[in-house]
Amino acid sequence: MKTIVEDLVSARKARGWTQAQLAERTMLSRATVQKVETDKTDPHFSTLYEMSRAMGMELMVVPSALREELEMFVRAGGKWLGHPPGVSAPLSIVDEILNIEGNHKR
Repeated sequence: MKTIVEDLVSARKARGWTQAQLAERTMLSRATVQKVETDKTDPHFSTLYEMSRAMGMELMVVPSALREELEMFVRAGGKWLGHPPGVSAPLSIVDEILNIEGNHKR
């Protein structure tokens, strides 16, 4: 599993941004961005937050007890919690609401 820092580095590179460009967008120093990306120590949450926000991403803090279920939810494409990955999932609640609204408009 990739780390948050690896995801942020991938996102920065996918945008074609240099560390200096990300630093400018976050009001962090280039040295701070470089340290986060290359140092093996834990960066401050606020630094990760600013870096992710600048790239249109959100950090989410999840209770440890819900992590596995949330990961399964994401892997299932946003369908029901606890749905095993790789199995055709039922409609999500959003899909069901949209179907109900669509039927009322007909």
